[in-house]
Amino acid sequence: MTTFENTILRELADLPEARRTDVLAYIRFLKLGLADEKGIEKRFDESWKKVRTRAKKLKITQADIAAEIHAVQEGK
Repeated sequence: MTTFENTILRELADLPEARRTDVLAYIRFLKLGLADEKGIEKRFDESWKKVRTRAKKLKITQADIAAEIHAVQEGK
């Protein structure tokens, strides 16, 4: 590990857990800005595939989703 990486780890060690989460979110935000468009599209597609797989496993249909949206819009 480089001196720079060690410095970052020492700084992180002094932060409260909630702030560490913020740092991680910021690092991921920065990485997204560096990602190429093709890489972003690939991650998006992979995420949708996971969502569809989970919905199928949980037997969630498009009708279920539409009903949930309608209920929220109606304030239920």
